Amino acid sequence: MRGILDAVSPAATLLEALQPIRSNPRDAAVLLDIDGTLAPIVRHSADAQVPEATRTLLIEIARRYRIVACVSGRRAVTARQIVAIGTIAYVGNHGGELLRPGSTSVEVDPQLADWTERVRRFATTAATAEVQRARVRSEDKGAVAAFHWRGAPDEQSAAALVEQIALSAQQQGFVVHWGRKVLEVRPPVALHKGLGVATLLGESVVAGALYVGDDTTDLDAFRGLRELVDAGTLARAICVAVDSEEAPAELSREADLTVAGTDGVRELLGALL
Repeated sequence: MRGILDAVSPAATLLEALQPIRSNPRDAAVLLDIDGTLAPIVRHSADAQVPEATRTLLIEIARRYRIVACVSGRRAVTARQIVAIGTIAYVGNHGGELLRPGSTSVEVDPQLADWTERVRRFATTAATAEVQRARVRSEDKGAVAAFHWRGAPDEQSAAALVEQIALSAQQQGFVVHWGRKVLEVRPPVALHKGLGVATLLGESVVAGALYVGDDTTDLDAFRGLRELVDAGTLARAICVAVDSEEAPAELSREADLTVAGTDGVRELLGALL
């Protein structure tokens, strides 16, 4: 029997939906994406912030639950700077990095580290004068390079240039991944949030886990949790989709529960307490 909730009916309350996790917090993990989940999406990713009301709830959750972690496409140190809570774990670069609670040392997947310089060289070459004039912003995430076009003066033209970057990356042996107005150029190694979640939970025995996310990369975390349930590593898991105008349709289809935007996430955090 799968340890996953059936789709929650509109009549069900949030407290009822979360009962399998909140009933025993010392035996549960709370895992959350950051951008679009804890922090509202902003024009420039560097300006992202977690509202203080959300952060206060997360601090209290960290005191009650056995494992609390943010699972992000950002670098682990950047994720910690945005959330500004040092007592929880951070899984960065879509599972390629782990920053443990209270630690200052990031653990990087060796395969990922080996590709860092090559990815950086590609990103430097790809950021041509034309790309910069279009206001496509490049982001150095070590072994992952990101190209953002949200807020560009002409987003359609900027997106077309990013399409060319993606084609070039694939021709050179890299893997590309599309997010919400962002392209990521990655090494051709296994890299996704499901792996990061499995690594984190594999080090501590918990019976239940909750994951909350808003984008296609979070589908990997959903599937990773369900694989742990099927394998008997977890007894139960709840996958929560954060709905928005830009959220992929498949996210809600694969979720056990849907909340409305970052305000809905804050309400969910309150229910966990």
